[in-house]
Amino acid sequence: MPQKVSVGIVGASGYGGVQLVRLLLEHPHIDITFLGAHQNNGVRFDELYPQFGHRVSLVCEEPDPDTIAERCSLVFLGTPNGVAIGLAPALLKKGCQVLDLSADYRFSDLETYRRWYGGERTDHEVARTAVYGLPELYRERLRAARLVGCPGCYPTASLLAVAPLLKQGLIDPRSVIIDAKSGVSGAGRTLNVGSLFAEADGTVAAYKVARHRHTPEIEQICSELAGTPIHIQFTPHLVPMVRGMLVTLYAQLRDPGLVSEDLLTIFEAFYRQCPAVHILPSGVYPQTKWANGTNICYIGLEVDPRTERVVVLAAIDNLMKGQSAQAIQVMNITQGWPEMTGLPQMGFYP
Repeated sequence: MPQKVSVGIVGASGYGGVQLVRLLLEHPHIDITFLGAHQNNGVRFDELYPQFGHRVSLVCEEPDPDTIAERCSLVFLGTPNGVAIGLAPALLKKGCQVLDLSADYRFSDLETYRRWYGGERTDHEVARTAVYGLPELYRERLRAARLVGCPGCYPTASLLAVAPLLKQGLIDPRSVIIDAKSGVSGAGRTLNVGSLFAEADGTVAAYKVARHRHTPEIEQICSELAGTPIHIQFTPHLVPMVRGMLVTLYAQLRDPGLVSEDLLTIFEAFYRQCPAVHILPSGVYPQTKWANGTNICYIGLEVDPRTERVVVLAAIDNLMKGQSAQAIQVMNITQGWPEMTGLPQMGFYP
């Protein structure tokens, strides 16, 4: 049997981190050898999450690059924005492969990162080596990647919904409007008034309208797909559920003669080698519950002949395909394993 890969998780105490722990415990090729958590340094993982007591005996440690590199060949950084900048260069220099789940290495233009996230960057040379971690678009680049900037949940669902349309030149790229809804777990485990049960339950609310940080990330990849710089209209909403994300995308068709069946055929062909994307039959639209606990993105669409627009709907689990499970999918590709190894493909229902 091949030797298992030793893996570290920095930011293990957050929602993204606990998903990684859960999934990697079941992965046939992985040993978890380090759990890092700055705020919970010195705390046993099963004190934070008692349900893991029968599987995990590790103590959360301060994320020191020397310690991590001694124990791990691959490291997931599930840290707040701005933290990976200080860790990734040292880890790479020590021979570790780094998969960053924050925004730090998602941008090809670091000036865009600075405008939206703040802070000065001194790691330009390292950042130039980063590969954007959306497997369905960058699988070949990922195979040899040592540093990956794994995408956020909103960009993942939005880009999977729009990619075939932009790549094939089927829509006016200036017309793209994205209406997105996310469960409250997307805000993380840190105490936040807007995420409190009494605040979030029984209501739906838009937030950061016209200024959400994921907007430039979506625009960067959309511009690459379209072959020209474009802006998109993106509006996120918080809905009263723990996990799940639904993106509804609207765009003006260039050929008003296209019908839903034409576009479904194009989507099916575009994603034919993508096991994490499931295109639904005509007249069937995705629900967030279908994707819960899985690494699957469900996509449905409809052409409105009255307005000559296409409506594309994409549903994912924001903590899975939108974050941690997708990072493992990326890891599988970089290691040469089947990309869905160790990843759930069916949720519990109801």
